[in-house]
Amino acid sequence: MRTAKIERKTFETSIELAINLDAQEPVDIATGVGFFDHMLTLFARHGRLSLVVKADGDFDVDSHHTVEDVGIVLGMAIREALGDKVGINRYGTSFVPMDESLGMASLDLSGRSYLVFDAVFDNPKLGVFDTELTEEFFQALAFNVQMNLHVKIIHGKNTHHKIESLFKATGRAFREAITINPEIKGVNSTKGVLE
Repeated sequence: MRTAKIERKTFETSIELAINLDAQEPVDIATGVGFFDHMLTLFARHGRLSLVVKADGDFDVDSHHTVEDVGIVLGMAIREALGDKVGINRYGTSFVPMDESLGMASLDLSGRSYLVFDAVFDNPKLGVFDTELTEEFFQALAFNVQMNLHVKIIHGKNTHHKIESLFKATGRAFREAITINPEIKGVNSTKGVLE
Protein backbone atom coordinates (compact mmCIF):
# COMPACT_ATOMS: atom_id res chain seq x y z
CA MET A 1 0.00 0.00 0.00
CA ARG A 2 1.30 3.44 -0.93
CA THR A 3 0.76 5.42 2.25
CA ALA A 4 2.26 8.28 4.26
CA LYS A 5 1.58 10.12 7.52
CA ILE A 6 3.12 13.49 8.24
CA GLU A 7 2.86 15.89 11.17
CA ARG A 8 4.21 19.41 10.76
CA LYS A 9 4.16 22.10 13.43
CA THR A 10 5.36 25.68 13.04
CA PHE A 11 4.62 28.92 14.90
CA GLU A 12 1.86 29.50 12.31
CA THR A 13 0.19 26.11 11.79
CA SER A 14 -0.16 22.60 13.16
CA ILE A 15 -1.00 19.94 10.56
CA GLU A 16 -1.58 16.20 10.72
CA LEU A 17 -2.12 14.46 7.39
CA ALA A 18 -2.49 10.85 6.28
CA ILE A 19 -2.82 9.63 2.70
CA ASN A 20 -3.37 6.25 1.06
CA LEU A 21 -3.08 6.23 -2.71
CA ASP A 22 -4.60 2.74 -2.96
CA ALA A 23 -7.76 3.21 -0.87
CA GLN A 24 -10.75 5.53 -1.16
CA GLU A 25 -11.72 5.75 2.52
CA PRO A 26 -11.53 7.53 4.82
CA VAL A 27 -11.77 11.08 3.52
CA ASP A 28 -11.96 13.47 6.47
CA ILE A 29 -10.85 17.08 6.05
CA ALA A 30 -10.87 19.71 8.81
CA THR A 31 -8.69 22.76 8.18
CA GLY A 32 -10.91 25.45 9.67
CA VAL A 33 -11.46 26.88 6.17
CA GLY A 34 -14.81 25.56 4.96
CA PHE A 35 -14.41 26.19 1.24
CA PHE A 36 -10.89 24.72 1.29
CA ASP A 37 -12.19 21.61 3.09
CA HIS A 38 -14.72 21.22 0.28
CA MET A 39 -12.00 21.55 -2.38
CA LEU A 40 -9.67 19.03 -0.70
CA THR A 41 -12.57 16.59 -0.39
CA LEU A 42 -13.23 16.97 -4.12
CA PHE A 43 -9.54 16.41 -4.88
CA ALA A 44 -9.55 13.20 -2.83
CA ARG A 45 -12.84 11.85 -4.18
CA HIS A 46 -11.97 12.53 -7.82
CA GLY A 47 -8.44 11.25 -7.24
CA ARG A 48 -9.94 8.11 -5.67
CA LEU A 49 -7.63 8.25 -2.66
CA SER A 50 -7.93 8.31 1.11
CA LEU A 51 -7.04 11.64 2.69
CA VAL A 52 -7.29 12.72 6.32
CA VAL A 53 -6.28 16.28 7.21
CA LYS A 54 -6.46 18.03 10.58
CA ALA A 55 -5.10 21.57 10.56
CA ASP A 56 -5.02 24.42 13.05
CA GLY A 57 -3.76 27.77 11.85
CA ASP A 58 -3.30 31.40 12.84
CA PHE A 59 -6.74 32.57 11.76
CA ASP A 60 -6.28 35.76 13.74
CA VAL A 61 -4.02 36.69 10.80
CA ASP A 62 -5.91 35.07 7.90
CA SER A 63 -6.17 31.69 6.18
CA HIS A 64 -3.02 32.08 4.06
CA HIS A 65 -0.62 30.07 6.22
CA THR A 66 -3.10 27.23 6.71
CA VAL A 67 -3.86 26.81 3.00
CA GLU A 68 -0.22 27.07 1.93
CA ASP A 69 1.07 24.77 4.67
CA VAL A 70 -1.56 22.11 3.91
CA GLY A 71 -0.31 22.25 0.31
CA ILE A 72 3.24 21.73 1.55
CA VAL A 73 2.35 18.77 3.78
CA LEU A 74 0.07 17.18 1.19
CA GLY A 75 2.86 17.42 -1.37
CA MET A 76 5.38 15.89 1.04
CA ALA A 77 2.99 13.02 1.83
CA ILE A 78 2.26 12.31 -1.84
CA ARG A 79 5.97 12.24 -2.64
CA GLU A 80 6.63 9.82 0.21
CA ALA A 81 3.66 7.59 -0.69
CA LEU A 82 4.75 7.38 -4.34
CA GLY A 83 8.12 5.92 -3.35
CA ASP A 84 10.25 4.98 -6.36
CA LYS A 85 7.32 5.46 -8.80
CA VAL A 86 7.93 2.08 -10.44
CA GLY A 87 5.17 1.21 -12.93
CA ILE A 88 3.13 4.42 -12.65
CA ASN A 89 1.78 6.15 -15.74
CA ARG A 90 3.61 9.32 -14.65
CA TYR A 91 1.44 11.68 -16.72
CA GLY A 92 -2.18 12.72 -16.27
CA THR A 93 -4.51 15.22 -17.90
CA SER A 94 -8.14 16.04 -17.22
CA PHE A 95 -10.73 18.55 -18.36
CA VAL A 96 -13.63 19.07 -15.96
CA PRO A 97 -16.77 21.11 -16.67
CA MET A 98 -18.55 22.74 -13.75
CA ASP A 99 -21.68 24.37 -15.11
CA GLU A 100 -20.46 27.36 -17.18
CA SER A 101 -16.82 26.81 -16.21
CA LEU A 102 -14.27 24.47 -17.74
CA GLY A 103 -11.02 23.71 -15.95
CA MET A 104 -7.97 21.75 -17.05
CA ALA A 105 -5.12 20.13 -15.17
CA SER A 106 -2.13 18.38 -16.71
CA LEU A 107 0.74 16.99 -14.67
CA ASP A 108 3.97 15.04 -14.84
CA LEU A 109 5.36 13.25 -11.77
CA SER A 110 8.83 13.86 -13.14
CA GLY A 111 10.67 14.85 -9.97
CA ARG A 112 10.98 18.38 -11.37
CA SER A 113 8.90 21.10 -9.72
CA TYR A 114 7.06 23.62 -11.85
CA LEU A 115 3.65 25.32 -11.80
CA VAL A 116 1.85 27.07 -14.62
CA PHE A 117 -1.30 28.68 -13.24
CA ASP A 118 -3.70 30.39 -15.64
CA ALA A 119 -6.87 31.48 -13.88
CA VAL A 120 -8.48 34.77 -12.91
CA PHE A 121 -11.11 35.02 -10.18
CA ASP A 122 -13.52 37.96 -10.02
CA ASN A 123 -14.69 37.18 -6.49
CA PRO A 124 -11.79 37.77 -4.05
CA LYS A 125 -13.27 35.75 -1.19
CA LEU A 126 -15.40 32.63 -0.71
CA GLY A 127 -16.28 32.41 2.97
CA VAL A 128 -12.96 32.88 4.79
CA PHE A 129 -11.02 31.57 1.78
CA ASP A 130 -9.14 34.21 -0.19
CA THR A 131 -9.41 33.03 -3.77
CA GLU A 132 -5.85 34.14 -4.57
CA LEU A 133 -4.77 31.31 -2.24
CA THR A 134 -5.77 28.82 -4.94
CA GLU A 135 -2.51 29.54 -6.73
CA GLU A 136 -0.56 29.46 -3.46
CA PHE A 137 -1.95 25.99 -2.70
CA PHE A 138 -1.11 24.58 -6.13
CA GLN A 139 2.37 26.14 -5.95
CA ALA A 140 3.06 24.49 -2.59
CA LEU A 141 1.62 21.18 -3.82
CA ALA A 142 3.59 21.09 -7.07
CA PHE A 143 6.90 21.99 -5.47
CA ASN A 144 6.59 19.49 -2.64
CA VAL A 145 5.36 16.60 -4.77
CA GLN A 146 8.15 17.59 -7.17
CA MET A 147 5.84 17.53 -10.15
CA ASN A 148 5.20 19.65 -13.19
CA LEU A 149 1.63 20.97 -12.91
CA HIS A 150 -0.35 23.05 -15.36
CA VAL A 151 -3.80 24.28 -14.32
CA LYS A 152 -5.97 26.51 -16.47
CA ILE A 153 -9.49 27.88 -16.64
CA ILE A 154 -10.56 27.52 -20.25
CA HIS A 155 -13.66 29.63 -19.64
CA GLY A 156 -16.08 30.46 -16.86
CA LYS A 157 -17.69 33.21 -14.79
CA ASN A 158 -18.54 31.90 -11.33
CA THR A 159 -15.49 31.88 -9.05
CA HIS A 160 -16.69 28.90 -7.00
CA HIS A 161 -17.27 26.87 -10.15
CA LYS A 162 -13.89 27.80 -11.61
CA ILE A 163 -11.91 26.80 -8.53
CA GLU A 164 -13.96 23.62 -8.11
CA SER A 165 -13.24 22.58 -11.69
CA LEU A 166 -9.49 23.00 -11.06
CA PHE A 167 -9.47 20.85 -7.91
CA LYS A 168 -11.56 18.14 -9.56
CA ALA A 169 -9.40 18.18 -12.69
CA THR A 170 -6.21 17.97 -10.62
CA GLY A 171 -7.59 15.02 -8.66
CA ARG A 172 -8.55 13.17 -11.83
CA ALA A 173 -5.23 13.92 -13.55
CA PHE A 174 -3.40 12.78 -10.43
CA ARG A 175 -5.30 9.48 -10.37
CA GLU A 176 -4.32 8.85 -13.99
CA ALA A 177 -0.67 9.63 -13.27
CA ILE A 178 -0.32 7.46 -10.14
CA THR A 179 -2.10 4.44 -11.60
CA ILE A 180 0.21 1.46 -11.93
CA ASN A 181 0.32 0.27 -15.53
CA PRO A 182 1.38 -3.38 -15.96
CA GLU A 183 2.77 -2.56 -19.41
CA ILE A 184 5.39 -0.25 -17.86
CA LYS A 185 8.54 -2.03 -16.80
CA GLY A 186 10.50 -0.14 -14.16
CA VAL A 187 9.91 3.59 -14.24
CA ASN A 188 8.38 5.48 -17.15
CA SER A 189 11.55 7.40 -18.03
CA THR A 190 14.51 6.94 -20.37
CA LYS A 191 16.70 8.07 -17.45
CA GLY A 192 15.69 5.05 -15.42
CA VAL A 193 14.58 7.21 -12.47
CA LEU A 194 11.89 9.78 -11.71
CA GLU A 195 13.58 12.17 -9.31
